[in-house]
Amino acid sequence: MREVILDTETTGVDPASGHRVVEIGCIELIDGVRSGQFFQAYLNPERDMPEEAFRIHGISGEFLKDKPGFAEIVDSFLTFIADSPLVIHNAAFDMRFINAELERVGFPPLPFDRAIDTVTMARKKFPGSPANLDALCKRFNIDLSSRTKHGALLDSELLAEVYIELLGGKQAALALDANKNSDAQALAKAETKSALPPREFPILPEEIEAHELMLGKLKKPIWTN
Repeated sequence: MREVILDTETTGVDPASGHRVVEIGCIELIDGVRSGQFFQAYLNPERDMPEEAFRIHGISGEFLKDKPGFAEIVDSFLTFIADSPLVIHNAAFDMRFINAELERVGFPPLPFDRAIDTVTMARKKFPGSPANLDALCKRFNIDLSSRTKHGALLDSELLAEVYIELLGGKQAALALDANKNSDAQALAKAETKSALPPREFPILPEEIEAHELMLGKLKKPIWTN
């Protein structure tokens, strides 16, 4: 099964107020394992970068001046995600921004039911506990040393690790595979094992005599009842 981890960085919190996507990062998972394939793009938002947003991700308006607009990368982005489920932390936020960008360049929006929200997963698994990405990384002992600022590709890499843990973790999957292999090997061995022919063990006369002598030494042996 193919899934795509997706994250964005933006100029603000509301696309309806004119805020734009400035980075998209995607990681491909195949059967819950990172394949090594990814998509990443910085985007020119064609507007200023508010200081509050810059403090979060460290992406400046100056840095983005020569980057492509969303229209220039939309085809490669849609090709990468294809029709795979999208694993997103706080999916409503990123889906709103992606769909705003798609609609701006004349593409239909992505259906919201394509998204798997890891915030919802975390709250169900750990009710009452923090469900932000930093807290989940700490819970699962995922290294955060490289995360001095938010970044769409970096956060997608971290989210991939968190998502795998939320599904049960690598070790559980490996143990399950090992059990399956052991069971399959045992079954194959049992199926190839040929049945042994029945054997007869006749009682010898001296054995009968020895048994009767032993009974004579016992008080009320059960064998004579």
